[in-house]
Amino acid sequence: MKKILPFVFGLLTMTSFAQTIGLQSFATGFSSPVEIAHPANDARLFVVQQGGLIRIVNANGTVNTTPFINLSTIIVSGGERGLLGLAFHPNYATNGYFYVNYTRTGDGATVIARYTVSSDPNIADATSGTVLLTVAQPFTNHNGGSIKFGSDGYLYIGMGDGGSGGDPGNRAQNINDNLGKMLRIDVDSGSPYGVPATNPYVGVAGNDEIWAIGLRNPWKFSFNRLNGDLWIADVGQNAIEEVNKTVFPLPNTALNYGWRCYEGNVAYNTTGCPTYASTVAPYAVYLHGSTNRCSITGGYFYTGTTYPNFANKYFFADYCTAEIGWIDAVGNITWAFDTTGVITTFGEDKDGELYVANGGTIYKIIDTSLGTDSFVQNNIRLYPNPVKTEVFLKNENAIGLKSVRIIDLSGKTILSQDLNDTEINSITISNIAKGLYLVEVENQSGQYFQSKLVVE
Repeated sequence: MKKILPFVFGLLTMTSFAQTIGLQSFATGFSSPVEIAHPANDARLFVVQQGGLIRIVNANGTVNTTPFINLSTIIVSGGERGLLGLAFHPNYATNGYFYVNYTRTGDGATVIARYTVSSDPNIADATSGTVLLTVAQPFTNHNGGSIKFGSDGYLYIGMGDGGSGGDPGNRAQNINDNLGKMLRIDVDSGSPYGVPATNPYVGVAGNDEIWAIGLRNPWKFSFNRLNGDLWIADVGQNAIEEVNKTVFPLPNTALNYGWRCYEGNVAYNTTGCPTYASTVAPYAVYLHGSTNRCSITGGYFYTGTTYPNFANKYFFADYCTAEIGWIDAVGNITWAFDTTGVITTFGEDKDGELYVANGGTIYKIIDTSLGTDSFVQNNIRLYPNPVKTEVFLKNENAIGLKSVRIIDLSGKTILSQDLNDTEINSITISNIAKGLYLVEVENQSGQYFQSKLVVE
């Protein structure tokens, strides 16, 4: 049976072995973070802790002392169980509804429940819980956990195959079992929910909630926020990890992602199975081999604007090696960054910029090749770099410099200073947080020159 790793984290040290990806510490102090989410057009990030807390990270990286909600008394946590998923209603700003996925105390069943924010936007009403859906779990692993709203307004629920190894109950292919499926429900109709009339098994044999079958353990899935495409990272058995892409508009006919008949693009147990051609072929796969890679952590297709080099790439990680990779427009995988620890989840902010959780820290994914260094071309020196408290700007070409700005990775100017008509100007940066910044200098003719600055 595939090794099941607990959510236990070590210290993080970062060593890049490719050109552009880096991690910048954004918020710290978390315990086993497993999901990062946000309401529509909300600059806050909501971090789900496996033990039952949801905590708020503000746009400046500060973490609220009081949790948004504490569900620790109703969940069973440990291994692959716990509070695993969070999704905000598309109309959260007006109705205050959000949804969670957890394994409940007692029997470990998966529960999808709705809660409501209180009059305080930073505190939820913990008494407002309404259970929408319960799915029995025969084992303690392969619980899935992700829940997301699609652009169709429906709530999608990623369910693992129920656990053990090799799907012994063949649940992922059983259309009368919600395990090993992507479920789709309408939270705005019916009680406690409605079923979209376009779900493929409505009115025929099979559970009405099922939208697609053949998943092993989708950790995790996401939607492209701009075009609605669905990306599913499905954890493999012993040899192959896979990523599935289903383009928008999502089909309403029954989809079969293949498990347990196929692991990735290779036959696994084809007894009573459809042909491989009848299933959805993975968009990309990678092998365990001798790399120590063993379990995929799904991420997001980059839709931000800060890092043009990230455009048209889907970002993901391997849980066992903490490597971050991307998949390009034709399905090629590039392993682009390596850390220690384990990456348990990705997150996306309202602008499409990406984050990862590793240990007790949330990191922002950055492009370390940000900007073009036009200082060198114009005989401007910036030193020392990296810097701790004071940096010097030396004008070796007497080109008449006017002002300097230091800009953070969100595009915000955090320091602006006029420059003296001298060869060397000093800039105090002792109040600037550690990280990567863009330094922009304007000369007397209105020309701009840019370089990078690392603050330690």
